[in-house]
Amino acid sequence: MWNACKVKVHDSLATTSITLRRCLKLGATMAKSKFEYVRDFKADDTCLAHCWVVVRLDGRNFHRFAERHNFAKPNDSRALHLMTKCAQTVMEELEDIVIAYGQSDEYSFVFKRKTNWFKRRASKFMTHVASQFASSYVFYWRNYFEDQPLLYPPGFDGRVVVYPSNQTLKDYLSWRQADCHINNLYNTVFWALIQQSGLTPVEAQGRLQGTLAADKNEILFSEFNINYNNEPLIYRKGTVLIWQKVDEVMTKEIKLPTEMEGKKMAVTRTKTKPVPLHCDIIGDAFWKEHPEILDEDS
Repeated sequence: MWNACKVKVHDSLATTSITLRRCLKLGATMAKSKFEYVRDFKADDTCLAHCWVVVRLDGRNFHRFAERHNFAKPNDSRALHLMTKCAQTVMEELEDIVIAYGQSDEYSFVFKRKTNWFKRRASKFMTHVASQFASSYVFYWRNYFEDQPLLYPPGFDGRVVVYPSNQTLKDYLSWRQADCHINNLYNTVFWALIQQSGLTPVEAQGRLQGTLAADKNEILFSEFNINYNNEPLIYRKGTVLIWQKVDEVMTKEIKLPTEMEGKKMAVTRTKTKPVPLHCDIIGDAFWKEHPEILDEDS
């Protein structure tokens, strides 16, 4: 009897196995279609290996967006802090980002040299960063603009560039910070001429045409008693985001063995988070202080 049962079980399993193989084969056949040839048109956008991958986002039509939402001129600290909050959200979501730099309506994100996220596909890097950043901008808007409703969603365009060496990456970030200084100096003088001297935008532009940095500094100091070097660093240097260990204090309920009810106590824990810095990154001091950013193992 037992032998007969064994034979029946064995035959049943064999039949099931054959049926399963047929189903899998049929499924594999059904998964294909005459339309699959369109996959061959997909371009290979894999980023070069062992290179830094940089994703840079820029606000789309942000002059108009700033006007419609009453941004302060020449700088709106609310908008800058909102941009940084969005960049922190991107870094926390995509932990292979080792450093980010932002100014005005742009942010650059640097991925590790050896990152294999998204199989190093440029389109994936760009779309993930852009979508996370844009959605965060809308999500956190009310935290920074309490009295200003969001009239329409902002747009951000992105690009991906690979840099083959530490020096070219440093030069890229230096370029963006130099751009921050040039633009902010111009805007500071431009809006001072409009807001304090009563010039029209066209008149202010004509006044500054052909001027050098020294000329702009002289106008600020002699006419408006403004020492540009005393302006907030966030305006002059932009914002650098790097990973640092931060102590967080949180309230936690702790129950002791001899007590029926727990007690709420303050507990400190250390967490690595993207921290904003407003400092010079063109010189060597920053890179000597944070050598882990350009570590070859990154």
